[in-house]
Amino acid sequence: MAGAKSGNIKLATVIAETGWSHAQVAGAFVRVALESGAQEFGRVGRSHVSHWVAGSNPSGCAPVILCEALSRRLDRIVTLGELGLTVQSWPAPDVLDWGADTLIGLTDLGRVDVDMERRQVLGGAAYSVGALTLPNPTWWTRMAARGAAQGPDTGRSGRIVGRGDLEAVRDMVSIFSRVDQRRGGGHARTAVVQYLTSDVAGYLRGSFPDPQVRREMFSAAGELAYLCGWMAFDNGEHAVAQNYFSVAVKLAAEADDPPIVGHVLRAMAHQALDLGHFRQGVELAAASMDGRRYSLACPRERALFGVVYARALGAAGQKAAAAAALIKAEDDLASAPEGGEEPARVFFFGEASLAHETACTLRDSGDLVGAAKEFRRSVRTRKASTFTRTHAVTLGYLGAVQARGGSLDEACATWSTALGAMDGVHSGRTRQVVADMRSALSPFRRRGIPAAAELDARASAYLATAT
Repeated sequence: MAGAKSGNIKLATVIAETGWSHAQVAGAFVRVALESGAQEFGRVGRSHVSHWVAGSNPSGCAPVILCEALSRRLDRIVTLGELGLTVQSWPAPDVLDWGADTLIGLTDLGRVDVDMERRQVLGGAAYSVGALTLPNPTWWTRMAARGAAQGPDTGRSGRIVGRGDLEAVRDMVSIFSRVDQRRGGGHARTAVVQYLTSDVAGYLRGSFPDPQVRREMFSAAGELAYLCGWMAFDNGEHAVAQNYFSVAVKLAAEADDPPIVGHVLRAMAHQALDLGHFRQGVELAAASMDGRRYSLACPRERALFGVVYARALGAAGQKAAAAAALIKAEDDLASAPEGGEEPARVFFFGEASLAHETACTLRDSGDLVGAAKEFRRSVRTRKASTFTRTHAVTLGYLGAVQARGGSLDEACATWSTALGAMDGVHSGRTRQVVADMRSALSPFRRRGIPAAAELDARASAYLATAT
């Protein structure tokens, strides 16, 4: 770091490259900080940036957040060294280390994630757009070959892992998935992480009776790592989610299970879209449908990949391509056999989910009338007692569309129902829905409209208890 007397020339040089003023740098910094859950940096302003340029080192994980903000502006990786800064925290990587040992990375991540003090540091790291770059084609071939080369006696422990152990892991994935769908990603996530990084990690280090059981165990572990990531994403812990998604991809790649890889890439695309990174969302969604990831997936999973791809295209302004992708996704779902053999991980995806994502696509394309119609179809066809979290989010989105269309009374009624559905749900997405609701209600509350004031009070109470 440059000395305080001479100032931080490195940081000043990079800021000059962006063409931003110190106030603009501060605004970009705050956006990344809030996106990453680092609320303590929400008041950073021009004077803070000026102090950093003068030679002071930002506190905590602020240097990582600053790197990410400047990287996005310059469309290249900006490192701590390039800015002349240091950090004493666990940052999200600038580029995911696809060559690192999967099991060591899984154990280290889990160790940090279950330790409450260290977990706060991990949660304060920045979600990295630069880390969304996928490895080259030879990496996938090499990972599959590595998995295939493992014989029955190549485990790192003396434990023999059989098909009964595999079925037990699958049962636990199913149980945890249903808890997530009903109660949200903030409920029992630590228990899921502990199971993955203790019991399941132990299985992965064991010896297997045949290569097929080993591949299937790695696939099951990949699903569980994906679930840890999805729960973190749902709870607004975006950097944490990004790390688990990368572990899930590695496990699925070593298992040579393309549909699970596609499933995880689809989740990564969903996260990128929610955070406003549309170009990366399109790239990830397209990658989820590439080659065997799509061709080997069941029709229901193909529809899931396709509707997220459609949403990405719509958000990126490619309306015609988005409409075509929606039709293809509808056709795929229509071809899914009733009561047929399907992976348990797609149990949640049906007409209600398709309608929800279709509505998001139409909303992002500017079709509020069509979006409201599809959100209503989603609400009408979803089993709310089983999929409570998504039901509440859908209602929240519907209310927002109704408010944007000028139907305030209708929006308030919908939002009231959404708040009622959120009872017992611990989810960053429901919290965001409520925060957006309060923002939309603000002008009407100031005018003294009773319905808006009453709804805002309920929303405030929810946010006070849902953290």
